[in-house]
Amino acid sequence: MNPAILELEKSIKCAVMDLQITGKVIDILEIKSGKGKNGPWKKRDFILETGGEYPKKVCITQWGDQIDKNPVVKDETITAFIDIQSREYKGNWYTDVKAWKIEKGAAASEGNSADDVVIDFGPEGEDERAPF
Repeated sequence: MNPAILELEKSIKCAVMDLQITGKVIDILEIKSGKGKNGPWKKRDFILETGGEYPKKVCITQWGDQIDKNPVVKDETITAFIDIQSREYKGNWYTDVKAWKIEKGAAASEGNSADDVVIDFGPEGEDERAPF
């Protein structure tokens, strides 16, 4: 079988893993609130800067009671456990990075670096076919 197809099959079998990002909180934006069809809502964005040679800035959103349960403080190092979701509106796509859990202090520093992340594609040589 074509090696490219085998690689595709392996990537399709990849399990979803917890996404997390560790960095320093460099800014906390104002809480926004409103009323929608499901009732009142509130959200707060904060900016996290990753470490390393090429640091990245990521805007992360906390929704509802997560704002009070997991408050963030400027200049502290945290690990944010996140969900990434995109949606289409009038032909444009928007992506949200939503925090569902925050770890602070020593627990945040013990997270895996990007170089340590391992994705398990299952046993090698397994001859399962993609479902299409």
